[in-house]
Amino acid sequence: MLCAISGESPQVPVASRKSGNIFEKRLIEAYISENGTDPVTNEELSTDDLIDLKSARVVRPRPPTLTSVPSLLSIFQNEWDALALETYTLKQHLTQTRQELSTALYQHDAAVRVIARLSRERDEARDALSKITMNGGPTSNGDSMQIDGQGLSGVLIAKVDATQEKLSKTRRKRVVPEDWADADTVQSLKPQKLSDSLYPGSRSLSLNENGELALFGGADGVAGVYSIAQQEVIQTLRGGGGNITDGLWAGSRAILATSRGTVKVFDGASELSSFYIHAGEATSIALHPSGDILASVGVDKSYVFYDLESLTVAIQIYTDSSLTTAAFHPDGHLFAAGGLDGQIKVFDVKSGANAANFESTGPIQSLSFSENGTWLASVTKGENSVSIWDLRKAAQIRTLEIGSQINCVRWDYTGQFLLAAGPGGLSIQQYSKATKAWTEPLRSGSAAISAEWGPKARSIVSLGPDGSIFEFVKG
Repeated sequence: MLCAISGESPQVPVASRKSGNIFEKRLIEAYISENGTDPVTNEELSTDDLIDLKSARVVRPRPPTLTSVPSLLSIFQNEWDALALETYTLKQHLTQTRQELSTALYQHDAAVRVIARLSRERDEARDALSKITMNGGPTSNGDSMQIDGQGLSGVLIAKVDATQEKLSKTRRKRVVPEDWADADTVQSLKPQKLSDSLYPGSRSLSLNENGELALFGGADGVAGVYSIAQQEVIQTLRGGGGNITDGLWAGSRAILATSRGTVKVFDGASELSSFYIHAGEATSIALHPSGDILASVGVDKSYVFYDLESLTVAIQIYTDSSLTTAAFHPDGHLFAAGGLDGQIKVFDVKSGANAANFESTGPIQSLSFSENGTWLASVTKGENSVSIWDLRKAAQIRTLEIGSQINCVRWDYTGQFLLAAGPGGLSIQQYSKATKAWTEPLRSGSAAISAEWGPKARSIVSLGPDGSIFEFVKG
């Protein structure tokens, strides 16, 4: 007979009533007192379930002292028994751990295969969606557009016409407001840090109409409304997952776009509506001058117009390239979208017709229409310059070398100052109608992912690469 734990012939053998295995009595009693189970079958086991077995054995004499050889041998025997018991337990745990690891690896491999299959199906669906025409057939050429819906409603078309008529009549007669910033004021602007990193991974910044509230969000799908005066976040908005790719104000309402293709409208902290139209990331959003039409563009090669009064989708139009940024003309009759293919596509808002295309050297990073109604500024991803396009000539008329990478451009209300911001710093270019020349009244080394003009161009609010807020004020 051999002990099932130590593998040696037991001196005091006992048998388990449940498993029938033979054990050394002292070893099995020690195991039961610690675990309460049979070491072989893991069934519940108590000392009452042990049966003493009769066998011839030699009674060892009691050692007189611990300094004798027999006493040392007894101590070694006890240590060996404890070591054998521990080794047996470790073997059991190792076997169980191997089984659990094998199961986990199998499940992980299965999950990876499922994710790969779903990703492939998603990409195939996006590609198919981008090729769908109104009648369901394939596109005949790369320049054709595909329209989903019946076009803008008569109510929205009337708003577009009324806005264009109102703004275009006064544009040429508009004078620079008396209290507007001049070159000296812009030159004196100095940056001051308002906050530490709030939303890491932020891509865009938007100021409300009076320049008191900043809207921006991060890579965790959470956005915040930051009070410039109080220098703290006063509202938290949840985009529903994915990165916050863009944000803007429509009056008092905050609007967010996410990498999951969602466009959300908030009134205060309450979510008014959520649109999931894009098959993929919604890369940029823009507001019509009327304040009642919202536009979004996405990697699915489409742009979408929304009616903000009724909170409904007005129209979705597909193009021949993934779209990265968007802007409305200040009169509201044209809509420009920058493409991943390096094209700036200009569309008629009412009909969706492609009015013009401007070719750049790479993916378009940012667009901004000048308030003079004829110029459009654009930035190509990774470039150190800003391109100025003339809508009347349908050509590029100027390249402004900034000297560092640019992420965004913003014209001021008067059309004389152009703000360019990027990781290398911030630059303001000024155009003089009198001399027809460009100057640079301000250059700052303060890195910015995005920037916006403050009230009357007397301040600038910028978003740092780490998600912190800076304000440029007169120093």
